[in-house]
Amino acid sequence: MKKKSKFDPSSFAIIGAGPVGCIVAAFLAKGGYDVVLCDVIPDLVAPAVDRGIIIEGAENLTQRVRSTCTSVDELSDVNPDAIFITVKANVLPLIVSAIEDFYREGMVVVSWQNGIDTELELAKILGKKASMRAVVNYGCGLLGPAHVKMPFHHPPHYIQELDPDSRELAVGIAEALTRGGLETRHTDQIVSMVWRKSIMNASMNPVCAVTGLTMAQAMNDPIIFETVDSLVKECIQVARANEISLGWDYYTHAMDYMRHAGDHKPSMLTDIENRRLTEIDFINGKFVEYGDRAGVATPYNTTLRSLVKGLQSKF
Repeated sequence: MKKKSKFDPSSFAIIGAGPVGCIVAAFLAKGGYDVVLCDVIPDLVAPAVDRGIIIEGAENLTQRVRSTCTSVDELSDVNPDAIFITVKANVLPLIVSAIEDFYREGMVVVSWQNGIDTELELAKILGKKASMRAVVNYGCGLLGPAHVKMPFHHPPHYIQELDPDSRELAVGIAEALTRGGLETRHTDQIVSMVWRKSIMNASMNPVCAVTGLTMAQAMNDPIIFETVDSLVKECIQVARANEISLGWDYYTHAMDYMRHAGDHKPSMLTDIENRRLTEIDFINGKFVEYGDRAGVATPYNTTLRSLVKGLQSKF
């Protein structure tokens, strides 16, 4: 019989009521946990208590959470055992600085986000002992406030602590997520997993953001596909030059995964459509940064980063 973790959290705060955050909040609440959903936009969290969060697609669920708030500072009164950060990576420094004001020993903060090195942004302020990183394997989009479309879900999800002494805490978080219906496993390979996912994000998100195409449309257009393919190969070269383990068959896996992602708009495209700043610096920008470190040229990542930033400059 599998030994249960010594850490048994009962209360959670989810910062970010976008589709990713709503899914985490709904499934944790389904598992019987005390969940607070936080977002600075009141309309996004308004339906989550009375009507509940609606999820449609690969998973179908309507689930209420206990409460909501519109400021990270309000979470000081909640004093949660664990906090999931599901906002865009570009606002992480502001969020973590606010958490620092009420952080206590034993509290866990999880980066449940896209991008490379987001967990290091947590650790800069909160320290490694409190900081964790997760890799999420579902696609989602917001149909309306607390109403999520989930076109695909490929569990399990994965989590790892930054400090080895916090392993039991990470295992406890994984058990809580699994109990709610989001099967999650502890891993000691989170850096590899983050890079494996980030390569696909870097190869698909900016291309869709610039062209306005869905993932299926981009993969099935022979001209656009050449750019996606070149980005994947360039990112793989950067990863291997930095001694990041991807596995010998990663290229085949990545292309097959993206071909089966369906007619889905990645988050960077919806950000551009809604005139919001994107996570480009934590995605393609990181491949440019790590390419520079290892002496690997990154013309495709540099170009896509520039194009997305050009679109953002009009906001």
